[in-house]
Amino acid sequence: MENNVGLALLLTAVAGLSTTIGSGLGLIFREPERRFMGFTLGFSAGVMILVSFVELLQGSIESIGFLFAHMGFILGMGGFFLIDFIVPHDYIGQHDHPQGQSGDRFMRIGLLVAVGIGIHNFPEGMATFTGALKDIRLGIALAVAIAIHNIPEGLAVSVPVYAATGSRKKAFLWSFLSGVSEPAGAALAALVLLPILTPILLGWILAGVAGVMVAISLDELMPAAKSFDTEHIPILGVIVGMSVMALSLWMLK
Repeated sequence: MENNVGLALLLTAVAGLSTTIGSGLGLIFREPERRFMGFTLGFSAGVMILVSFVELLQGSIESIGFLFAHMGFILGMGGFFLIDFIVPHDYIGQHDHPQGQSGDRFMRIGLLVAVGIGIHNFPEGMATFTGALKDIRLGIALAVAIAIHNIPEGLAVSVPVYAATGSRKKAFLWSFLSGVSEPAGAALAALVLLPILTPILLGWILAGVAGVMVAISLDELMPAAKSFDTEHIPILGVIVGMSVMALSLWMLK
């Protein structure tokens, strides 16, 4: 497990800083292709949901038993709900931002979204890190899924900040800072958990991470995907994401 620590931290950093990809796309194209965004967000949700139930929760059940694993799962969902309730955030496609709003208004939108995304990314970093500690291929799957859904988060930050300031540097900087919290969460997990990590504690953590991943998928990714495309593209993305993830897990068994 110790051999995976460095790679786990690297995976989390890559996943978190993929917000900068979204920022770059926002600065280049300004308006993402909506059907593509709907599909990729659905794909990410499909990967997360399948990994949560097939790998994370199953691994937790093997470690701490059915009842405690599901208690940890519900606690993970509840914890994410509290974060989302206290600090909500939006994707750029979820609301219309009409032309003619003041620069101050756009700046406020961008900074609030950046803060909200930063707080939400913190537990995602811990999730990727702990998943990679259990199984590096699981960590890679989580990192890819989180990276995909961080791209529109980068868009959500950079577009209003750029509209307010006209500065590409400021837009990119705020997007970058919102993603940094993800490797920060992983670093905190490494400092706090590694000295006390036992198979039982890992079982609880995996169950909680599964709950967080499912909550992110159902409460954030799918509504955001439907905001980009209201027809059947998002669920097609879910099906393809689950299929790809199931196939990759089967091939790596």
